[in-house]
Amino acid sequence: MVKHSKTMPARGLRVADQIQRDLAEIIAYGLKDPRIGMITITEVQVTPDYAHAKVFFTMLKDDKESVKSTVAGLTAAAGFIRKELGKRLHIHTLPQLHFVHDTSTSRGMEMSLLIDQANATRAADAEADPAADDSKPEAE
Repeated sequence: MVKHSKTMPARGLRVADQIQRDLAEIIAYGLKDPRIGMITITEVQVTPDYAHAKVFFTMLKDDKESVKSTVAGLTAAAGFIRKELGKRLHIHTLPQLHFVHDTSTSRGMEMSLLIDQANATRAADAEADPAADDSKPEAE
């Protein structure tokens, strides 16, 4: 289950989680648009009045052209997706869907790579100068 902001009531969290599960199934099995490949719905944020839902997704191919075509495909299919969501979800207001590419996974991988590089550099420096660790003054 995705962690949401603490300002959203518990029912809003449950609705967002249910929308996320249903959208993942609808997109995976119900859409035939070739622009929409394999995507993962990472989070859904619903406004307090359930009028709008931001749907965050990730893809295996994160190049700008693929993301642009996928967002265009999802936006074009938003009416169909919303209709299918309405068949599964019984709430008073069915939210308008807004699709947003989630870059947190790629940013996390970049940060991890930078940390690995820094650790490798630090280890290489420590091996090159072993006397630096022994030069600490002893406490009396």
